[in-house]
Amino acid sequence: MELFEELEQEGIDRGLLEAIRAFRAEHPVPQEAQGRLIRPKLLYYGREVWQAAATALLCGENLLLSGPKATGKNVLAENLAAAFGRPVWNMSMYVNIDAASLIGADTLKEGEVVFREGPVCQCARLGGFGVLDEVNMAKNEALAVLHAALDFRRVLDVPGYRPVPLDDAARFIGTMNYGYAGTRELNEALVSRFAVVDMPVIAQEDLEKLLRRAFPHLKSKWVGQFAALFQDLRDKCQSGEVSTRTLDLRGLLAALRLIEHGLTAGQALELGLVNKAFDPYERQLAADVIAARIPREACRGQLMED
Repeated sequence: MELFEELEQEGIDRGLLEAIRAFRAEHPVPQEAQGRLIRPKLLYYGREVWQAAATALLCGENLLLSGPKATGKNVLAENLAAAFGRPVWNMSMYVNIDAASLIGADTLKEGEVVFREGPVCQCARLGGFGVLDEVNMAKNEALAVLHAALDFRRVLDVPGYRPVPLDDAARFIGTMNYGYAGTRELNEALVSRFAVVDMPVIAQEDLEKLLRRAFPHLKSKWVGQFAALFQDLRDKCQSGEVSTRTLDLRGLLAALRLIEHGLTAGQALELGLVNKAFDPYERQLAADVIAARIPREACRGQLMED
């Protein structure tokens, strides 16, 4: 189904969708960047958040998607890029990343020193969406090089190289979890350059929609049970009985793919969820929560339609 049709079915404002279509028509994708266009496998379910984020992008704002684990930050970023028809540069903002990794650096080519563009530079020039993944894991010094690109100046001033103005269609979307090991506080100067979206946890009803879309052969009864299982794990996390390691939406989807390919539910959920907790007591508690919803020996034939 066409992405815009699905968005209309989810209640996204038609006027907003028409404005996005006009944006796409006004900003064709350069041939050089065609290979970076994406087609999302999952749809982000959350009408108000989707509309707020899309409106901010239309107004020329950059986005910071902030929230706990399993709230769909990267799914929303991909959905927005696909809807706006923009090529995507994904940048993992780990602790050792530096300015040269983002902007680019000098290199030798055919015996001459030339400038090799980094992902931020390419994204700026070609009008892409740059996804700064886990932006609060990078050092503030590395991110400081983006300040001019993220505010009204919209230019990258690369030392020893010409200034690189941002294409009118270029946007940056940062994602961040907070309170996890390796993360740090973002400085106010950087945060002020983003429109910040506080990502809510996915509702059980929306998770059921996601599972139906990703696994159309999954029987309705089990769609509800897998969605309820994820909510049970969330409740255990909120009460402090288990850590958030087992609250892994990617892991749940991976487990269902493993079931599709022949593993039993117990085996698949161990690989996707249970074994991500390294404490034996926590693993057993997560396994008990799962067993209350999903029979361990259940196989593809029991859970899915042929």
